[in-house]
Amino acid sequence: MSWEGGCVCRAVRYRLETPPMFVNCCHCRECQRSTGSAFVLNAMIETDRITLLGEAPVPVPVPTTSGRPHDIHRCPHCQTALWSDYGRRPAIRFVRTSTLDDPAAFPPGVHIFTCSKLPWVDLSGPIPVFDEYPDITTLWPEESLERRRAALG
Repeated sequence: MSWEGGCVCRAVRYRLETPPMFVNCCHCRECQRSTGSAFVLNAMIETDRITLLGEAPVPVPVPTTSGRPHDIHRCPHCQTALWSDYGRRPAIRFVRTSTLDDPAAFPPGVHIFTCSKLPWVDLSGPIPVFDEYPDITTLWPEESLERRRAALG
């Protein structure tokens, strides 16, 4: 099974060859600003499990409060943000799940950086909520942790 997605103008198209390792719903101020929304849904997946079906997105470096590098890969035409590379780790991408043809395919496993969530966002549902970034070893399935270890070396 695979999942396809792309940008607004359809110049960039891609396919996820496997489900992601994990999906975060991030409420940090940087994600709010970069998306123009209350949060972003990021599906972490190995870069080699993303197949380009159209043009390649281009990395755009963005400033961060931590000082660590962050590149948002955007369509060179319509500027849709398709995925991020946090820390310039080329083996892992954070795919914006709303760019999938089926944006509901991968619900989040956790809400992170909720210390800066907008006050009208209700997080009373069953998804775990963390003020900051949690210890992934307590949340991620072992198979996903192993995939991450293999990707990062």
